[in-house]
Amino acid sequence: MTVALAQINPVVGDLHGNCTMVLSAARQAGALGADLVVFPELTLTGYPPDDLLEDSAFVRGESDARRYIAQSLPGSLGCIVGGLAPNPGRPGKPLHNAAYLYENGCEVAQIHKSLLPTYDVFDERRYFEPARECRIVVWRDLRLGLHICEDLWNADGGLRNLYRVDPVGELAAQGADLLINICASPFSDNKHQEREALIDAVRDRYSIPYVFVNQVGANTDLIFDGRSCIADTRGRMYLPAFEEGLMIWQRDTQTGIAFPLERNGPGQPPRSERDRPSEMELLRDALTLGIRDYFRKTAAFRCVFIGVSGGIDSAVTCALAVRALGADQVIGVAMPSRYSSEGSVTDAEALAQNLGIQLMTLPIDDIVGAFDSALLKTFEDTPPGTAEENVQARARGTLLMALANKFSGIVLNTGNKSELSMGYATLYGDMNGALGVLGDVYKTEVYALAQLLNRDGPCIPPATITKPPSAELRPDQTDQDSLPPYDVLDSVLQRLIEQRKSAAAIADETGIDRKLAEDICRQVDLNDYKRHQAPPSLRVSVKAFGVGRRLPVVKHRTAPPAFAAKAPPADTRQFPSR
Repeated sequence: MTVALAQINPVVGDLHGNCTMVLSAARQAGALGADLVVFPELTLTGYPPDDLLEDSAFVRGESDARRYIAQSLPGSLGCIVGGLAPNPGRPGKPLHNAAYLYENGCEVAQIHKSLLPTYDVFDERRYFEPARECRIVVWRDLRLGLHICEDLWNADGGLRNLYRVDPVGELAAQGADLLINICASPFSDNKHQEREALIDAVRDRYSIPYVFVNQVGANTDLIFDGRSCIADTRGRMYLPAFEEGLMIWQRDTQTGIAFPLERNGPGQPPRSERDRPSEMELLRDALTLGIRDYFRKTAAFRCVFIGVSGGIDSAVTCALAVRALGADQVIGVAMPSRYSSEGSVTDAEALAQNLGIQLMTLPIDDIVGAFDSALLKTFEDTPPGTAEENVQARARGTLLMALANKFSGIVLNTGNKSELSMGYATLYGDMNGALGVLGDVYKTEVYALAQLLNRDGPCIPPATITKPPSAELRPDQTDQDSLPPYDVLDSVLQRLIEQRKSAAAIADETGIDRKLAEDICRQVDLNDYKRHQAPPSLRVSVKAFGVGRRLPVVKHRTAPPAFAAKAPPADTRQFPSR
């Protein structure tokens, strides 16, 4: 038995394009000698399809596309695809999240997802009904333990302890010869390590080879790393992260070879554990893919515009955009004001030269002067402050959006997670953009990315990395005029946002001042209204701002009223006896 793992990059909603992609990969798998080809979860809809699932025409179209695939498969190749299945047992949700096995134009088997994640970025109970049973699929004398994504995550009690059933354990108990998981598991820091450890634990406990096929690519803010793998007695062989590919695995000899999709020729051996990229390299590659797929999958734009200030955030964003799209599709825009230092201008020029991108220079003093004149009488007898500073940021944002509109481009937002957490950003100014590249990357991580990007040659100018960060909206301004040092700030924010710890617990753990921890937590709360109006940010952490972190904008957190603990009064009511 030879199994092909097809790690593909579908576009959400593109039934025609995804169908074409699946058939191309299936034909390549068949030509390489596969008996069975396995595709990711919700293969043809892409993940997550969200409220497209409430469109009956879309649901019918997905069914038609699957039937077309079944009828177009080469030879006797078996094919497992993720899809939608109607729920005939209403009441309940109208659909199941399903896996289908096709062969010779016919549906051989259909199984449904048991565990429906409804936390963080997942909302599957909004659309799907869970499976009523876990059952083995018998095919060509093999007992396949076919299951879907989250069904793995409660194996042996699970890492999240959210469910009462263990689909993998039930399939193993039914005598599965091969466990197969089709998946759409998004990337976040260290997620792959957690996932692979769980796969290894399942293989070791049940002594059954485990096939894991994950989607790759980015859909709006979610990035999927792929890393599809086979875990057998030889260890774990996996496809590269953030790339499409095929792996051909022979069950009898337990050997595997990886191939790039759409390119015939000699394959490359599957990557070993010695080839594992570092966490910072994975972060770099995830952000690169996020930019590339947002630009490619929207298919409506010719270029990207990035406000280049000579600062670290815009420099790293530019460098990532060039990695994703090429220098010819990236345009930097310098917008100096009277407060811009000479170094900021020269650093922006050096960056553009290093990256080979076009650099526009549009001074904003005259524009800001026009605003100041218009507001002069209204602002009379008031001290200058944030309002005047924000006019500069909004002038820059307006220019960037005008360029994007005029030349069929999009603006990439350069703000980082530290600033976004604290509201250290201007609505309708430096918060403008179609996509936040660094919105889930802390400032300290931005510096680490800059060092990594410079590893292979000149990229980020050294002065950009070493000078104190500044918005340059007033004379001699630095970020630390308004914010704690970034190493301190980020240590608090990570514990607050990702680990959900209280200010008191953070102060005890880090040794920082309790009031400082409380002030930071308060600022994060106060600025939810800004983040609700920010562009989507590429998700790379376990808790990003956006759909995975849902807090009300209108709220006021207060302590409960103090009261003296008293024993409840005795119940003196009389009840008739029976």
